[in-house]
Amino acid sequence: MLLENLLIVDAGAKGVSVARLEDGKVILVKNAVPGDIGDIQITKKRRKYIEGNLVTLKEASKDRINPKCKHFNVCGGCKWQHMSYTAQLKYKQNEVVNNFKKIAFVSEPESNTIIGSDKIYHYRNKMEFSFSAKKWLSLEEINSGVEILDKNALGLHIPGMWNKVVDLEECFLQESPSNEIRLAIKSYAIENNLTFYDLREKNGLLRTLMIRSSSTQELMVLIQFAEDNKEQISKLLNYLKVKFPQITSLLYTINKKENDVLYDLEIINFAGKDFISEKIENLTFKVGPKSFFQTNSDQAVVLYKKIRELVGEHKDKIAYDLYSGTGTITQFMANSFKQIIGIESVKEAVDAAKISAKENNINNVSFVCGDMKEILNDEFINQHGVPEIIITDPPRDGMHHNVIKNILNIKPQKIIYVSCNSATQARDFNLMKEEYKITLIQPVDMFPQTFHVENIIVLERILNS
Repeated sequence: MLLENLLIVDAGAKGVSVARLEDGKVILVKNAVPGDIGDIQITKKRRKYIEGNLVTLKEASKDRINPKCKHFNVCGGCKWQHMSYTAQLKYKQNEVVNNFKKIAFVSEPESNTIIGSDKIYHYRNKMEFSFSAKKWLSLEEINSGVEILDKNALGLHIPGMWNKVVDLEECFLQESPSNEIRLAIKSYAIENNLTFYDLREKNGLLRTLMIRSSSTQELMVLIQFAEDNKEQISKLLNYLKVKFPQITSLLYTINKKENDVLYDLEIINFAGKDFISEKIENLTFKVGPKSFFQTNSDQAVVLYKKIRELVGEHKDKIAYDLYSGTGTITQFMANSFKQIIGIESVKEAVDAAKISAKENNINNVSFVCGDMKEILNDEFINQHGVPEIIITDPPRDGMHHNVIKNILNIKPQKIIYVSCNSATQARDFNLMKEEYKITLIQPVDMFPQTFHVENIIVLERILNS
């Protein structure tokens, strides 16, 4: 079914745009920018909304721009590359406000102006690519009648299709030499008959590629191999070592599991160090292959400065930093408190945090490894003290309800909640709003060209609660 000459009125969740029928029914539209007028091909009809694709653009929005990358709208990397950055920021801020209105039932949520990123391309310090023996073929390739001889791919997955990988010729998310390394590995593999992983059959040598860079100009490359072919592995890694001397950490692992998760795998150091160093102000952090670190190094400094500003100084008080990872926020906030305790469930991250705190000569921080929903009990409070402030930066799924329950039992005066998913952040606040009020909402854009946005909320305890 084709709907003609519809106006795109808004940006929706997960990168889609929104149109409406005369009866008010919502259409979620791919490939569109708010302000576009065009024909929409309906793909699915659901009870509450309709899904469709913009197939003919009749009149372009003032916010529509030409995407920079040839793979735009195919790979899962940059869904908003066809939208001006000014408009991206506007709709990200709107999404944050709408989530608190619709999910947390805050009647008129007020948000500070979103903080944009100076870099809107080449800002990521970490990229993860997949190998595939059966690359994604475009309709043009399928209908061309030309036999596709090279079916190998090294790139990103098609959104929502775990077994479909786009063979990337270019990517504008990470600085050089990310593209050069990826393309060189693919060329070497084809020339030397190395097999690419078949995602369905679960076989093939080359499985995934991770490239991490840092503000200190260090570079990590980690390849997952699905087979333990020592000769082929050694030759490929030696080739990379010689061709790219700027690689300071060259690692690999053998992964014969069903998934690509690194955390339970042994990482083997082939050449260089087993970590890279990241610097924030005067602090240095060791970032290993399993470490979580904000993927936009420059904007991470902006984010952490804003958190520190919102925290204020409490030289005689104790604070907890929940989901502390490698201890970046914990150490960055150390001068603001008498003592700050970071809590994290990943042992490798806790170990790294302890080492970096020692090397940074920070003596008023400590790190505890444990399951967040269980560790915040009376015994823990008696041992470490009652926190005046809790800083929490959980994964996208938000906080477990037991963690929220424990926070409410602790009753800190202030909570600084940082999240890359304002929907789960709003959901969590809804469970806390009888005892806490929002005094500030501050979006920070860490992810230009995407619909993702980081958000900070400041919660203060309601008197007599």
